[in-house]
Order: sequence, then C-alpha cells, then structure tokens
Amino acid sequence: MSSSKRTVAAVILAAGRGSRMRSKKSKLLHTVTGRPIISYPVQLAIDVGAQRIVIVVGHQRDEVEAILRRDFPKAPLEFVVQSEQRGTGHAVSCARNALEDFDGDVLILSGDVPCLTNALLARLLERQTQTLSLVTMKVALPNQYGRLLRDDEGRAKCIVEYRDATPEQRELEELNAGIYCASARFLFDSLKKLTPDNAQGEFYLTDLVQIAHEQKEPAGVVTLSLDESVVTLGVNDRQDLAKVEEIIRARVVNELMLGGVTVRSPKRTIVGSSVTIGEDSVLEADVTIRGHTHIGADVTVGQGSVIENSQIGDGVSILPYCHIANAIIGAGCSVGPFARLREGSVLRENVKVGNFVETKKTTLKAGAKASHLSYLGDATVGEKANIGAGTITCNYDGYKKSKTVIGPGAFIGSDTQLVAPVEVGAGAVVGAGTTVTQ
Repeated sequence: MSSSKRTVAAVILAAGRGSRMRSKKSKLLHTVTGRPIISYPVQLAIDVGAQRIVIVVGHQRDEVEAILRRDFPKAPLEFVVQSEQRGTGHAVSCARNALEDFDGDVLILSGDVPCLTNALLARLLERQTQTLSLVTMKVALPNQYGRLLRDDEGRAKCIVEYRDATPEQRELEELNAGIYCASARFLFDSLKKLTPDNAQGEFYLTDLVQIAHEQKEPAGVVTLSLDESVVTLGVNDRQDLAKVEEIIRARVVNELMLGGVTVRSPKRTIVGSSVTIGEDSVLEADVTIRGHTHIGADVTVGQGSVIENSQIGDGVSILPYCHIANAIIGAGCSVGPFARLREGSVLRENVKVGNFVETKKTTLKAGAKASHLSYLGDATVGEKANIGAGTITCNYDGYKKSKTVIGPGAFIGSDTQLVAPVEVGAGAVVGAGTTVTQ
C-alpha cells in the first residue's frame, strides 16, 4: 500500500530491554523466520511509503542500528536515543527534534510487533482525523491491556491503562492495540501536555485520545475482531516468539501456494519473508529456506533441505537433506542428496553435485560432475570435467589457503588428492588414488 495521497513519517519504538525474554540479546534482535523482529515494522513503514523513519533506540542501541543499516541501506532511517525509560509518551517525545520540520501524519509503531500488515495500516490511515487515529481490538485474554472508553455518542473518549482502571472499566472488551497515526502538529503539541500522574508514574501516549476528545476532534478508531487481533501480537517472551513465528510462517507459505508453488506439508515448512520462489516449484516436507534467497521456476527442493541466502535457477533438482548457504546454482543442476554447498559455491548450468559432496569457494562450470563423497574447496572445475568419488582438494597447508584449477573435460579418478596450489590441464586423466602435488 502506498501513501501517495498523504505525507507520512513513522516513529518506531525500539528502546526497551525486553527482560522477559531472559536473554543477553535485545528481544528486537531475536529472529522470526530468519529476520530480526525489529526489521518487520521497519519494512512495513517502507512499504506504506513513509518518507522519514525515526527509530527510538535505547538498550543495545548500537547493535540495533547496525543491523537495520545493514538490512535497509537505502531506507530513510534516523535514530534517536531514549536514555531513560519514562513511558511511551516520553519515547515518542524523543523523536520531536528529528521531525520538527515535518508536516504530515506520523505512524507510531512498536518495534516488537512483527505481524502487522499493510492492509491494517491502510485502514488506519483512512480513519485518520485532524488529530489522531488508533487501532483497538478484542482478544480472548484481555489481561493487562488498556481499555478504550467511549462517550455517549460512541466517540473515543480516553484510554485507561489496566493498572489505573476501575473493576467496571476492566470489564470493557475494546482494548488498546498500541498502534497510532497522528498529525505531526497535534502529536508534538499534545506531548507537551502529558503528565506522569498515574499508577506507573510514566508519560502515557494513550492520553492523546483524551486530548483529542477535548479538542472536539475525537480519534478515528479501527477495531479488530478476535480473529483479526493476531496481527497485533507483541513479543514479550519466548512463547510469544514461537506464536509470531507460526503466524508469519503460515502467512508466507500461504502466499507461496497462491503464487503457484506446491508445498507438500505447509505446517512442516519454514520459508522466510524475504524469500521468492517461482511457479511450479515444489517444496517437500521439513524444508527450511531463509534469508535473501531466490528460487526459480520448476525447482524441486527435497525433504529436510536447508537453504540460506542463495540464488537457484530454473529447473534445479535439490534432493533430500542438502545444506546450501550463500551459493549460486545455475539452471538445470542436480544437487544431493546430503550435499553441502558452502559460501562462495557457484554451480553453472547442468552441473551435478551428488551425495556427500561438500564445496566451498568453488566454481563448477557447465556440465561438470562431482557425484560422490568429495570435498572441493577454493577450486575451479572446468566444463564437463568429472570428479571421481573421494576426491579432495587439499586447499590448506596449515598456514594459507591455495587454489586448485581443473581444466575442462578433465577426468579425476577416485580417491585423488589435489594438493594446492595445483593445476590439472584440459582433458587430463588422473588415475585412481593419485596424490597430485605439482
């Protein structure tokens, strides 16, 4: 969804420690389908066309900033620090200086809510008034959520946090989801009016609803049903992490199937949200595909295979239980079963890498074969060369790595050791059990 009809900025709250995760690592850096939690709201802000994205950081702020700049190098990211945790209102106030020249609408998102959708933010922007719009929800176990109170005409009057609510107010079913859109002028003028006069002694962002009501321009409200409210699930502990992983995993797999990919066992398949797969490809059970991976059309990925940050061409057959990471596989190749392609492995068209073959920083050119039980590291294998079972490129002498070059059409007999640096010429034949040192 694009916000071409309005000017939008985003403020993403990412300063909290997340102590309930019981982790040395910020909860925002824990991953969901292979991506850090914090990357999801940032990607959403980019998708809705936010011209400015201000991230309020605190705990492990250097690590959070480094990862986001790595993953979104071209995004309009700005970072501000909330050095003291004084509530959500205070956190948003930290973004005031970064947006002091901004005149438009400001989306306010939480960094630990990865399941939000473009469709929900589109509905929120449609409800935006001159002051504020927000999302409310109904959930099965309301617990500690704030409650929305409405006036006699049904307009949003205020939000009462659970600790400040009366027993009667705690019975209300319309709950605050913590997702807002406010005009920049109203937002930063109103933040100055917040006070910590509440049970927690914090500056509540939710007090903006009452301020908007008093200005006779009540907040626009998007209310989610019980079923819809899963998109607002935040991550506070490891159980929440598992829940959102399941939600996003199911969402990704469903989109793949609608796009023409066969997924044999959806509940036993993990595909990251940055993965793309072409039509008529097939994923067997227990497949995991993560990172920035592209898989072409008519590809079969066998049971138990794991693929990360790799590019795979059309018509490739990946047999069961292969591990492929940071590799490039050309069209028509066959890989596995039980093959491992490590960083820097490149397979050109119609290459065969068979069972229990491992490659690292190695290029196999078109039509080359390494069918069984071989290790090829720091090597170049020429077109239509054949690598016999048990062949090893001895690329490390204990001090440095060296390269092996095997010419086109060469035949390397079984159980050969090629001690690098070494070159085997085009069309050469190396007998079984040979150690080649020069």
